[in-house]
Amino acid sequence: MANQSVGLIEVRGLVSAVHVVDAMVKAAGVKHLSTKKDLGGGLVTIVVEGDVGSVKAAVDAGKNSVSGRAEVFCAEIIPRPHPGLTKYLK
Repeated sequence: MANQSVGLIEVRGLVSAVHVVDAMVKAAGVKHLSTKKDLGGGLVTIVVEGDVGSVKAAVDAGKNSVSGRAEVFCAEIIPRPHPGLTKYLK
């Protein structure tokens, strides 16, 4: 994950999460790292990595893909995350 950025989007529902992942990987050259489904309350967090421009484009595309159909609870971009975060993101 050296010199990579991380993008995270949290939505409610697995179907919405599938739409988000699909839009993110199609919109930009990012790698899907994980989908966390065990958060409770139906929340699902999607994590992708790539260069900062690609991650920004992917996060924007992911948010737009469920606009009007599902609530995006949080969307964040972390440029060059600390190596210690890796274990929490995969």
